[in-house]
Amino acid sequence: MDINQSENGIPLGLGMALAQNSAALSRFAGLSKEERQKIIDRTHGINSKKEMRGFVDNLANTWGIFDS
Repeated sequence: MDINQSENGIPLGLGMALAQNSAALSRFAGLSKEERQKIIDRTHGINSKKEMRGFVDNLANTWGIFDS
């Protein structure tokens, strides 16, 4: 297992940011496996805690998260 991933395959930074944003966590949990993987794939280019928090806040507030 990669040190940057939890046992369920969610990158630790994403998991920690989701844990701090209940709206985003709820939205993420309601996604299909494929949709969750798209979110996870988009986090691989995020390099800071601040960036990850912004990404997760956007997840909670935006329906177009899968665009681009």
